[in-house]
Amino acid sequence: MAEHFHALRVMEIVPETSEANSIRFEVPAELRERFAFRAGQHLTLRATLNGEEVRRNYSLCTAPDEQDWMVTVKRIGGGLFSNWAADALKAGDTLDVMPPHGSFTTDFDETKSRHLVAITGGSGITPVMSLIKTTLKYEPNSRFTLLYGNRDSSSVIFLEALAALKDKYIGRFEIYHFLDAEEQDIELFNGMLNRERLEEAIPALVPDAAEVDGWFICGPGPMMDAAEGALIDRNISKERIHIERFTADRPPEAVSREMAQLQTQAEGVSVAVTLDGRTRRVPFTAGNILDSARASGLPAPFACKAGVCATCRAKVTKGKVEMAARFGLTDEEVAAGYVLTCQSVPLGDGVAVDYDA
Repeated sequence: MAEHFHALRVMEIVPETSEANSIRFEVPAELRERFAFRAGQHLTLRATLNGEEVRRNYSLCTAPDEQDWMVTVKRIGGGLFSNWAADALKAGDTLDVMPPHGSFTTDFDETKSRHLVAITGGSGITPVMSLIKTTLKYEPNSRFTLLYGNRDSSSVIFLEALAALKDKYIGRFEIYHFLDAEEQDIELFNGMLNRERLEEAIPALVPDAAEVDGWFICGPGPMMDAAEGALIDRNISKERIHIERFTADRPPEAVSREMAQLQTQAEGVSVAVTLDGRTRRVPFTAGNILDSARASGLPAPFACKAGVCATCRAKVTKGKVEMAARFGLTDEEVAAGYVLTCQSVPLGDGVAVDYDA
């Protein structure tokens, strides 16, 4: 069944830095199975601000076994939701929350002996924190290396918690802090995690880079692009590189033109939409399958509408569609027929998509 929002009580607001707070939710016993999550997944939060419905995705920073649902929200300039959460949200308030989802994760097995590495910046540490905790606890023969970039030491989210994990798992957890506006003793760690610095840092800090079992990249867009490029240039297979994007760049102009032409051709065709166990036919009227379904009154799920979060994922069960962006899907999901409906246009009449699949 497609997931929907549930009203959850805010148990606690935990200050992390001057710009970031964690929000701990109270999940009642009857919802705990539905809110079970995998390390690295995120929640979609919904609030009405200035008369406008606003949805945002925030990663869980806790490990699944902790039975603790907490996300971290960093204030950003002009950020409608993040600034409201920082200034107005308080313990005892209620927020609409969608159950966890996302594919920025891995399969954990206590018999595995792996080396996992994360390259993160700013609030990109949030899903990685969940991955670190879970790896160290549930894979006693595995180790984790973290390259973490920030402006200065006061802006490092989870600074003390990361130090405590390093002390607890000596020899299995390595952390390297890169600071852009604060001088450190070793020159390598002074500056942003850009392409030039990564080209120097990866061989120096991860000499077994070719053998690393999984790379996890999350943070500002330029940092993620630099990290992905540095790894691909080292012939590290894309299957070992996991990227979590909070936002998406605008598509190339050629893609936008092609999608606009397909949208025009698809106007008026019908799409069969399965949601919550019922299948209804809706006309394609609103630029993509998601918006067309919602325009017809169906509560199809969504969050970012940018091809990043995969909240609007559905399986194509009949016909074909064209998808503009697919950051939120794995190659395996695409091969299995899943699409992001916020990015998808039907190629002809008779297309069917299933949100429950």
